[in-house]
Amino acid sequence: MALKILILCTGNSCRSQMAEGFLQQLDHRLCVRSAGTNPAPKINAHAVEVMYEDCVDLSGQKPKPVTQFLNEEWDYVITVCEKADQSCPHFKGKVKHRLHLGFDDPAAAQGTEDEVLNEFRRVRDEICVAFKKFYERELKPQLQQAAAEPCSTATTAALAAV
Repeated sequence: MALKILILCTGNSCRSQMAEGFLQQLDHRLCVRSAGTNPAPKINAHAVEVMYEDCVDLSGQKPKPVTQFLNEEWDYVITVCEKADQSCPHFKGKVKHRLHLGFDDPAAAQGTEDEVLNEFRRVRDEICVAFKKFYERELKPQLQQAAAEPCSTATTAALAAV
């Protein structure tokens, strides 16, 4: 059983990409995607840099529009910025759980290059901690329960017929 998780922010260039990267690394049974309500042209280079410091490679990622995912079914749709939370579109597919985990926008940071990078690191670390907690409290127990459940009678019969 895989859980499908969509992480939304406005530009899909920093926070949602970071969260997708961390969450996907935690468990191969998770199908994690991210998108933006108003996607940026490209991923923020500082986000790529600070995630690479944590061994998460975002260099091949591109911002995606949320409209690309509206017809799909999701176990979780998670917003990571206030703007996306307020303007989260209506999904035509089924969404089992919708929640908000808000983080400051590191792209708004000003100052020297070191100050800006430190802000990206701070937000990265907050996202890492929050999504690890979310995984441990919400996702991992669901995945363990699904793994412990026996196959249905129909599944068992179909496998026996093979």
